[in-house]
Amino acid sequence: MKNFTFEGKIRAILNKRVRIVETNLFQSVFRVFLGVFLSLAGIAHLSTLRQEFLAQVPNWLPIEGDLVVVLSGVVEIMLGVGLMILPGRYRILIGWATATFFILIFPGNISQYVNQIDAFGLNSDSSRLIRLFFQPVFVIWALWSTGAWQAWRQVKSIGSTEA
Repeated sequence: MKNFTFEGKIRAILNKRVRIVETNLFQSVFRVFLGVFLSLAGIAHLSTLRQEFLAQVPNWLPIEGDLVVVLSGVVEIMLGVGLMILPGRYRILIGWATATFFILIFPGNISQYVNQIDAFGLNSDSSRLIRLFFQPVFVIWALWSTGAWQAWRQVKSIGSTEA
C-alpha cells in the first residue's frame, strides 16, 4: 500500500494521475462568491479598511503590521481572482492555497479575541468568539467549492490501490 505525503498528493494532481473533479453549479456559484469576497476584502486591505485589518495583526509577528496588511491584501486579491478564473487542476490547487491562507490568518482572529480589540464591528467578547468559529467554515468552503477535497480523496484511493 503506497502512502502519499502532502507533496506526493499535490504531485499526483499536477501529473494528471487524478481525473479532473467536476464541480456542480452549486459549488461553482459558491466558489465564485468566495472569489469575489476575497478580491473585495483584498482591495479593502489596500484602501478603505486598512486600519481595521491592522487591528487584527498579532503584535508578536516579527514584521511591521502595515506590511502584513498589504501583503495579505495582495494575496487575497490573487486568491480571489484565481478562484473565479482558474480551471481544472489549478482550481484544485487554488482551493488548497485558499484553505491554507485561511489557516495562516487565523492567529489574527485569535489575537483580536484574546486582546479584546474592536474591529469590523466585533466590539464584544462574544462577537469576537463567534467569529473564531467561522474560520473552519471558510477552510471547508474553499476545499469543497473547488473540488480540492474530492481530488484529495481520489489520490488517497490511488494510494490504497497501488502496491
